[in-house]
Amino acid sequence: MSFHATHLNVRPVRAFSDNYIWLIESPKLPAQVVAVDPGEAEPVLVELRRRNLKLSAILLTHHHPDHIGGVPELLRLGQVPVIGPDDRRITYKTRTVGEAELCELPDLGLAFKTLKVPGHTVSHIAFWGHGALFCGDTLFSAGCGRMFEGTPEQMNASLNRLRDLPPDTEVFCGHEYTAANLRFALTVEPANGAALEYQDSVSRIRAAGNPSLPSTLSLEIKVNPFLRCDIPSVRAAAENRAGKALPEPSEVFAVLRAWKDQFR
Repeated sequence: MSFHATHLNVRPVRAFSDNYIWLIESPKLPAQVVAVDPGEAEPVLVELRRRNLKLSAILLTHHHPDHIGGVPELLRLGQVPVIGPDDRRITYKTRTVGEAELCELPDLGLAFKTLKVPGHTVSHIAFWGHGALFCGDTLFSAGCGRMFEGTPEQMNASLNRLRDLPPDTEVFCGHEYTAANLRFALTVEPANGAALEYQDSVSRIRAAGNPSLPSTLSLEIKVNPFLRCDIPSVRAAAENRAGKALPEPSEVFAVLRAWKDQFR
């Protein structure tokens, strides 16, 4: 199956204070959906009832409770495939997927390639297919996840892998962090015109109560400093912050991530 064959209809379901659970509508059976990272069951149950939808599968990107906590309650609706990374902390998977595996749900008309993207956690994966990327907490719009388990080298390499996907790929990440991330991005690159335009757009979207997501990789490559560690202006900002030369992009990334961790 082509990874670009079908444009997906994806519904955002808000959970906790800033999480998104994504419901992917089956191209073949529109009343059936796949839930991505259901950290909380109740918002999903409400959406299923409201739209008369059936949950047919669950995809998990990593083990954090705000991404998997709702799975046991959702399985009370009926047993469905639960697909996720090789991590013993996720106990209710029916299938484990690793690097470059084809994750097919043929009855639903869906197929995703799984990518290992360690950094936020060591076992983090992403699902890419149909022109869409479900990347959990590895890549955010204008930002990236904290490194709870991985190294800067791992996280930088993971982000570069995602950056190399087709530029028209839609990015469905796990949190609504875009406005805050743009404040940091514009601290790193104050003259980045694309980021300034995006900030204005996001301000209007959020003021209307709408999600800033999905983004696209082509936009992220222009505005996201963590995908721009080889760009001279980003390197210069990181070197100024560190007070030393940073010859490798992974060193630039490490300084940016530590900077962002302290940014308010």
